[in-house]
This record gives sequence, C-alpha cells and structure tokens, in this order.
Amino acid sequence: MSQTAPREEDNIVRDFLSIADLLEETQLARIYTHIYCEDEATVGELIDALEISQGTAYTYVNQLVDAGVLTSTSDTQPQRYTAIDIELTLTADNKREYTISPALVAAVARRATNETIDSYIDRRGIHGLATALTHTLAREQGETTHRLVAEDLDMSPLEAEVILQALRPIVHEHFALEDSGASLADVVDAENLDE
Repeated sequence: MSQTAPREEDNIVRDFLSIADLLEETQLARIYTHIYCEDEATVGELIDALEISQGTAYTYVNQLVDAGVLTSTSDTQPQRYTAIDIELTLTADNKREYTISPALVAAVARRATNETIDSYIDRRGIHGLATALTHTLAREQGETTHRLVAEDLDMSPLEAEVILQALRPIVHEHFALEDSGASLADVVDAENLDE
C-alpha cells in the first residue's frame, strides 16, 4: 500500500528534485507507477512486468529509493518495495497551479507507449500535461467540456478531445469516478454537425 511521505520544510527542495527526476525519465516514471499501482513489488516482478533488464531495474529502483519515492517494505530477499504517495502543488505566474501527483507520473510513464501523450509533452511540456490532466479530471467529473478546455488551452476542440481521451484512463485509475465522459466518436460526430 502506498504511504504518505512526511513534508518537513527542509525536505521540500529534496522532494521537488526527486519528483523532477520522475517527470524527466520515462523509465523511472514507469517503475514508480507500476509499484504505486501494484501497492508493492520486487525487482524481479518489475523485470517481468516492464520487460527491462536486471541491471536497469536495480539501478532505477536504487535511484528511486535514494530519491525517497520508493521504500523497502521487507528486510528479507527478495526485497519488496512500495511507492511513497506524491503530492506537490506549484504555482506559476501567480495564476496557474500545477499538481505533481502519482497520476501525473503515470501520464509521463505512458509517454513511451502512447504517441498522443508523447507528442503533447513535446509540444506543451510537463506543465502542459499537468494542466491537461487537471482538465481531464474536471471533465470526467462533469465540470467542463472539451470546448471549454480547448479555449483555455488555446487549441482546437478536436485536439483538446484527443488529449482528454488519452488521459482519461489515467484519471479513472487514480481517482474514484463514475464513467461520464464523451467518447472521441461523439466529439467527431459533433464536429461534423458543426460544419
């Protein structure tokens, strides 16, 4: 089960730097996300599940332990690891807040296998992905539409819907929600009616 890390003022910079590594390195994000979602895992289980080499797995697990985002849950071999729950909110330009959470790390982890997310990060950066993730959660809660998201993010409604759909499974994995979002087919049909 995931644990919540203590947030002492002296640890804020260290926490931020640790989390920054997760957002920059897709393999680190994949390992963290797998352990977070499974509650705990051994290095051997990571090797099998993520199809990574033994050396890479041990290197990255040790890096994540040193960073303070993974912790060992056993003293016996093979060691089991659990993920520390991350939640860090940053404010940019005194107007936009970005929340770095396990859901955002999971979105970064999908960069290697999801072309939409990969392209979106290339164009808009991690902060743009964080904003899109926040909008996806709001949309899935029925608080916004793809058109309002498009307006806020300065993009076409179709482009907004594509990223919302790519992030939708992540939102449903990390938040307790009922299925309420539109499908991409619904949006394309609506776009065709507007023409």
